[in-house]
Order: sequence, then C-alpha cells, then structure tokens
Amino acid sequence: MSQEFATGLPSVRQVQNLIRDHAPIEVKLITGDVITGRVVWQDPQCICIQTEDQSKHQIWKQAIGFLKYS
Repeated sequence: MSQEFATGLPSVRQVQNLIRDHAPIEVKLITGDVITGRVVWQDPQCICIQTEDQSKHQIWKQAIGFLKYS
C-alpha cells in the first residue's frame, strides 16, 4: 500500500521550494550528525541531499532533527 504525498502540508511545500531554488541547507539528524548540501528530491518518507562532493544521501524524515537554510 502506497502512502499519499501530502502536498498541502507546509513542510512539504517548504522542501519543494528548496528543491526548486537549489537552496543550500544543513540537516541535523537526531543522532547529532550534520549533512550540508542541496535537496534533490523528496517522497512521503525520505529526502535526498546532494553534498558538495556530489554524493547523495537518502534520509528518513523521521531521522531529521531540523533543517537550517537561509
């Protein structure tokens, strides 16, 4: 069973704007790790961050402490 993508939620729209604008962000995980890069895509459970060295990190949304961007 697939989960529906709730595009009406402010957080989903906010991440879509970050993708569109290619905005640099910092993601702090609940483990304390920090990943810096740009959001490439999102789905209902994950986001994908591409770092400066072009590596991609799929991150479960439930593992995110916060997103920081300017």
